[in-house]
Amino acid sequence: MIQDRKLGSRLFTGLIYFLISLFALTTIIPFIHLIAASLTTVEELREKSFILFPTVISLDSYRYILSTDTIIRSMGNTVFITVVGTFVNIAMTTLMAYPLAHKTLIGRERIMLLVLFTMMFSGGMIPSFILVKQLGMLNTYWAVIIPGAISAFNLIVIKNFFQQLPDGLEESAKMDGANDLYILIRIVIPLSMPAIATFSLFYAVGHWNAFLGPILYLNDPDRWPVQVLMRQIIILSQGGVGDSSEMGPDFVVPPEQTLKSAVIVFANLPILLVYPFLQKHFAKGVLLGSVKG
Repeated sequence: MIQDRKLGSRLFTGLIYFLISLFALTTIIPFIHLIAASLTTVEELREKSFILFPTVISLDSYRYILSTDTIIRSMGNTVFITVVGTFVNIAMTTLMAYPLAHKTLIGRERIMLLVLFTMMFSGGMIPSFILVKQLGMLNTYWAVIIPGAISAFNLIVIKNFFQQLPDGLEESAKMDGANDLYILIRIVIPLSMPAIATFSLFYAVGHWNAFLGPILYLNDPDRWPVQVLMRQIIILSQGGVGDSSEMGPDFVVPPEQTLKSAVIVFANLPILLVYPFLQKHFAKGVLLGSVKG
C-alpha cells in the first residue's frame, strides 16, 4: 500500500513537471523564434517560414535599425520614463503607505476606502486626457508618469508589509529623537527592501511596456518611447528606422519580418537583462506584504 502511494505520488509529480515544462516551452519558443528570425539571412528566411536555429548568423537587421538615431533616441526616452517614473512611483507609494500602516492615523479607514474605490472605478480615457491637457502636461513626459504615480494594489501590499515590522523599532528610534521621515528613510525602507525591489520592478516593467499613454499624450515623434516606435513599425508598417545609404552600395535591406523581429528583440532585451537580478525578491516581497490586512 505504501509503495503504491509512493508510485502514485511520483507519477503525479512527474505529470506536474511535464505540464510546467510544456507551458514553459509554449512561452519561450516564440521568443526564440523572434531572436532566430532577427539573426537569419534573407535566403534562409525565404526557404523556411519558421526558424529556431539559423544556419548562418547575420547581424544586418541590427546594423540597419542602428544606422540612424531613431531607435536609439526612442530607447533613451524609454529609459528616462522608466527610471524617473519608477522613482516617482516608489517614492509616492512609500510616502503614502507608511502613514497608512499606523492604526493611530486619523481618517485612516476613510482614506483606505478611497484607495479601494479607485481599484474598481476610474474616470475613463477622455476625462483623463482632458485633465492632463488642463494641467499643461500634454506632450511632456510627466503626462505618462504622474497619472499612474500610485498603484492602489501596490500601495495596499506595501502598507501591509510596513505593518508587519516590529513596533519597538519605531518606538526606540523616537525615544532617541528621530522623526517619522528619518525613521522611514533610515529604518523602515532598509528593512523593506525585498518589497521595494519587487514593486520597483513591477513599476519599471509597466513603464517600459506602456504605449497607450504615450500615444495619447505625446504628439512629438522625437519623444516617443521604444514601444510606440515598435507599434508604428509592426502594426502600421511605417519605415524610417534605418538608412540603407549608410550601409554601403552592396548592402541589401533585410525583409520586413527580419526587421520587425530585430526591433522587438532590441526593445525587450534591456528589461529582460534586469529581471534576473531582482527575481529573488519576488516571492519574499509579495508574500510578506499579503498576509496581514
